[in-house]
Amino acid sequence: MMRLGLLIPSSNVVLEPLIKQASAVSTIHVSRLGVLDVKLDAASRAQFEQKTQLAAAKLLCDAKVEAIVWGGTSASWLGLEHDISFVNLMQQQTGVPTGSCVLEINRQLRALGAKRLGMITPYKSDVAEQINRNYEAMGFEVTASVHDGGDLSNDFASISQDTIATMIRTVAAAGPHAIIIMCTNVAGAALAKSMSDEVGCPIIDSAAATLAAFDHL
Repeated sequence: MMRLGLLIPSSNVVLEPLIKQASAVSTIHVSRLGVLDVKLDAASRAQFEQKTQLAAAKLLCDAKVEAIVWGGTSASWLGLEHDISFVNLMQQQTGVPTGSCVLEINRQLRALGAKRLGMITPYKSDVAEQINRNYEAMGFEVTASVHDGGDLSNDFASISQDTIATMIRTVAAAGPHAIIIMCTNVAGAALAKSMSDEVGCPIIDSAAATLAAFDHL
């Protein structure tokens, strides 16, 4: 049985329940990085300081895991280079294949050939707008985006299924090639699966993408 390592924000309560849906031929072991809020200020950004993130991920190596995935979407607003650097450093320093949620989301977008995106986030407008700018800089067009207006990470898990469904339908009206639910602490996996046919395009849920990342390491 394979041992897989998952690094998640400390305030996340959505990812671990999804682990129960993981392959029967693997076990997933969890380490946590201290994350309480999502803002653009220096104090919030410091939660994702590379040295701290690497230290938390390396604890998984004590369990002799065979792969590690970072289950946070911080690179969506900090910039993709943040996850690229994390992955490269982990692999150089530990030899363990490493991936991330955002890198997997982008892999799925490439596989779909999606260029027009609908973006759903639980964040305040400044963070949501930074995510949109980052994706537009990567060559995507964000045709529509909606955000719930929060900044406390643990609160994101309380966003109701009805609210998430409304957000999906709202961005779908702009005709995107794909919709992203950009936060691993938003409980969107079931709706992403069930509503894709209704809205006429793939819905990529961040938490589900995190677990899918193990399949590509």
